[in-house]
Amino acid sequence: MSSSWTHHAISLIEADYCRSADTHLIALPLPTWAAQGIDFYLKDESTHPTGSLKHRLARSLFLYALCNGWLREGMTVVESSSGSTAVSEAYFARLLGLPFVAVMPRSTSLEKVALIRFQGGDCHFVDHASEVYAAAQTLARERGGHYMDQFTYAERATDWRGNNNIAQSMFEQMGCERHPVPRWIVVGAGTGGTSATIGRFLRYKRHPTQLCVADPEGSVFAAYHASGDASLTAPGSRIEGIGRPRVEPSFIPSLVDRMSVVANADSVGAMLALSDLLGRPVGPSTGTNLVAMLALADEMRQRGESGSVLSLLCDSGERYRGTYFCAEWAQAHCGEVEAAQQRMAQRLTAIS
Repeated sequence: MSSSWTHHAISLIEADYCRSADTHLIALPLPTWAAQGIDFYLKDESTHPTGSLKHRLARSLFLYALCNGWLREGMTVVESSSGSTAVSEAYFARLLGLPFVAVMPRSTSLEKVALIRFQGGDCHFVDHASEVYAAAQTLARERGGHYMDQFTYAERATDWRGNNNIAQSMFEQMGCERHPVPRWIVVGAGTGGTSATIGRFLRYKRHPTQLCVADPEGSVFAAYHASGDASLTAPGSRIEGIGRPRVEPSFIPSLVDRMSVVANADSVGAMLALSDLLGRPVGPSTGTNLVAMLALADEMRQRGESGSVLSLLCDSGERYRGTYFCAEWAQAHCGEVEAAQQRMAQRLTAIS
């Protein structure tokens, strides 16, 4: 392995990181809830250079592969991804001058496919989500490349003790709020890497904050968390970027205090209601997070508790104009979205 190329590659990624500002923390304007002593926050990961939470993961995965000696000059990088991770990995592959191929289901939104290609990547399609793993491994082997394998390495590629990870950033930005230590942090799980990073950080820093994973219907993670049976499978999620048909190695159930299963119609309805509230479109996984946030806040209110609930704005809704934001498509794939949007809008402005 050429150490000079590896050193140069690492320096390019580090320089790119230094040019990037941290993402914003948004205080949601929900005065009725605030009057009850409950505040809501979203960390806006859509402002990364590649537009999503997965930018952090892609950076960590590239550094992990480089420092392990797995990624070398001229190698093709291959990833199994439903979209956002592939967009971000294509960005870093282009930064290092490496070819990139994303293996994904044919159902992936055209907007995400276009973004991958805009970043210089290629797309290899399979018919079913369960096929992406073997197809990516085969493609990497045939091309003499490296399979990044986000679903295995996401939980170990990030330094969970600190070093500017997402959990450390959250707590620093919450420092001046009236409830600086959140009662709950809510995240989704695709690989499980974000929940692992946050869960470990909470324990390491001895925070009383509890961690909830919002799991879309059709995902296997909630059933796995309840049973501990890693052989379980499920149909898979209709909410892009979160939920999986199989138990992924990076999902660590012992770090999760609560699983919250969210119906597809509620995820999309919450996405639409929140987009109206903020005046800009957010993605469907953010809607999934919001549904779980409101359910936890309801429990807090019923117990007479005050505090903050913190989650992620995972990506922009611009990536989903032709799917989740299309009424006909959403109705066909996710159910009674319009009624769910009305319910969620009422939940944002009034406590039931």
